[in-house]
Amino acid sequence: MELTETHTLPVSQQRTWDALNDTEVLRACIPGCESIDPDGENAYLVALSAAVGPVKARFKGRMQLTDIDAPNAYNIVFEGQGGAAGFAKGNARVTLEADGEAATRLSYTANAQVGGKLAQIGSRLVDGAARKIAGEFFKRFGARFDGEGAGAVSDESPADAGGAAAADAEGHNTASTEAADGESGGDATKRKKSWTAWISKS
Repeated sequence: MELTETHTLPVSQQRTWDALNDTEVLRACIPGCESIDPDGENAYLVALSAAVGPVKARFKGRMQLTDIDAPNAYNIVFEGQGGAAGFAKGNARVTLEADGEAATRLSYTANAQVGGKLAQIGSRLVDGAARKIAGEFFKRFGARFDGEGAGAVSDESPADAGGAAAADAEGHNTASTEAADGESGGDATKRKKSWTAWISKS
């Protein structure tokens, strides 16, 4: 799977960079995210619930930031496990570019491999779910800066990710999986470092 997108955010490049490296902001904006906890230098453990077409699961993964060029770009290396639902691993390149004094153009290219039931449902559903999750993230992220505020951000799981496309997946049985309970807590960690694996749920 390859996903390339560009979004314009209503905030300066430095503020965008700071927010993207604030684990509390990321936890609130990533659909279904339960926790993001530091796991070494520029590395994080992530737990989230997601649905990709007929496959629903709780994923646990790790993301590592590399080639950091603040406040312009970094690479994300990620991997995640969803029990019987399967796994995802890959990398992403994220770049920021000022668009005037009060806006930032964020571009990213992500490449991922999936296995297990995720691979069985087909690339179209996986791509559709990934795009929907990414779109919801940027909607919530932008809302933090344009007056809608934190009230526009919820932590509900993206149960409908790839929902419309799932209608075409007749014949596939819904696989519900729950991984072992992940570590809760770490809410107090507001480290200005980096995120890296929300995509691992897709």
